[in-house]
Amino acid sequence: MPQKLDAAAVRVWCAGALESLGREREEIDAINVYPVADGDTGTNLYLTVESAVTAVEAVFAAHETADPDGGEPETAAVIGAMAHGALLGARGNSGTILAQLLRGVADRVGAGAGLAEALDRAAVLAREAVAHPVEGTILTVASAAASAAAEAEAEGGPGDAGAARAAYDGARTALAATPGQLDVLSRAGVVDAGGRGLLAVLRALVAALTGESPAVPARSHAPVAAVGPAGPGECGDGGPAFEVIYLLEAGDPAVARLRARLDALGESLVVVGGDGLWNIHVHTDDAGAAVEAGVEAGRPHRIRITHLTGAAPGPVPEQVQRAVVVVVPGEGLAELCAEAGATPLLARPGEPPASGELVEAIRRAHAREVVLLPNSAELRHTAAAAAEQARTEGVRVALVPTRAAVQGIAALAVHEPGRRFDEDVVAMTAAAGATRHAELAVAEHRSWTSAGVCQAGDVLGLIDGDVAVIGQDVAETAVAVLDRMLAAGGELVTLVLSGDLPDGTATAARLERHVREAYLAVDTVVYQGGPGTSPLLIGVE
Repeated sequence: MPQKLDAAAVRVWCAGALESLGREREEIDAINVYPVADGDTGTNLYLTVESAVTAVEAVFAAHETADPDGGEPETAAVIGAMAHGALLGARGNSGTILAQLLRGVADRVGAGAGLAEALDRAAVLAREAVAHPVEGTILTVASAAASAAAEAEAEGGPGDAGAARAAYDGARTALAATPGQLDVLSRAGVVDAGGRGLLAVLRALVAALTGESPAVPARSHAPVAAVGPAGPGECGDGGPAFEVIYLLEAGDPAVARLRARLDALGESLVVVGGDGLWNIHVHTDDAGAAVEAGVEAGRPHRIRITHLTGAAPGPVPEQVQRAVVVVVPGEGLAELCAEAGATPLLARPGEPPASGELVEAIRRAHAREVVLLPNSAELRHTAAAAAEQARTEGVRVALVPTRAAVQGIAALAVHEPGRRFDEDVVAMTAAAGATRHAELAVAEHRSWTSAGVCQAGDVLGLIDGDVAVIGQDVAETAVAVLDRMLAAGGELVTLVLSGDLPDGTATAARLERHVREAYLAVDTVVYQGGPGTSPLLIGVE
């Protein structure tokens, strides 16, 4: 095993950290009582590291494509990708702080420094990122890890491997002491959840550098649900109602002003990143003002607003026998699927869900059997990985390879929880496979397509993923697409209208009239997809 944190070791470290957090996620979630007892710290850390892993693997894939015989990519490129990926995918308070810790490590290791110096830089950056640092948290554990690594190096420890071992031991000791530093932890009988997650990440670092993984600490606490919520004034009792997170493109002066404004708006403020790209995290009662402040500072995107329950996780609800988890592109479709009894996962434009989010949706369904509808060809491998992860947790998962939302609607329409699981999956798969799918899109620039050359602003009609029609008007292009699809036959046309489509009602009425007059035996149903979907989705069964 490598004794130095090079590109290969970073890759192994990231994969190992993700695996460790996957195993310990539920326990970390269960001890999450600070700053808000919302039971998601383990999940947030997992999703943050998953984003880092994806970025690291992309660097290796690009390097292997460009230079198959060129060995490994540069360490600076790999560890920089790790930090950047974590920044983009950071979730929650602890996930955001972990992203800044990884940034500190990347800054120093990328410049050729040793691990001890990198851990020190990480601890300093993380504290600077938090508006009001509190002891007994992940910050305390990170500082202890850095101090222990520095002491080992001063005593002549064996390089990065020795620093990693010392950091882990120091972090473990500091974590055990956190209940004595925060009353809310002491009352709940738990250690800090974020610090416990960091310990899992450091354990993976030791394994990557030495080939030997330290033992996982024995569980020495009662589940939070058993000890009850924290006392008044802590842990979300009367605290802010919302968690607001977004990425922000802005310069340093604008971010400094934003810090001051958000600090006045709420609490648990963490601002991480740099070089023009930041991840903003705050708990506040005025989510709109927090986002507006970001708009004034620069360009916010990937905005997430989550309602904070302010209560410790309660008893686990009883499992249902079967559920359907479906990925949908718009809020209207999410509501439609929820009304049909499914568990929807909203996919924002340009932001396909990661496998961890799919796994979390499967867990949220809380069923012994789950049918997963990804509704996108691009999610095939991601959904397969999520299904495999859920199976290791004892859930029977069937993946129906739906490639579009209209195929998911068709599958959900024939879903019958009362029949045998295999029969239900076969029926849903058959319904999805019998549904041809199309969508309208607007060309962003001049390009060659399978239907000829399109210009920016042209309306493109895509059938089964390929451009088949190029037009100037949405309704006329949709009619042309429908005619091509119905030429091969069909019994039911499904139309999903975007909330962003001008004159959507009139467009739907024209298409319904066209189908009724030209295809007497074909029925039409219309759904509202909500903002964010393609202008028009079409299905023909």
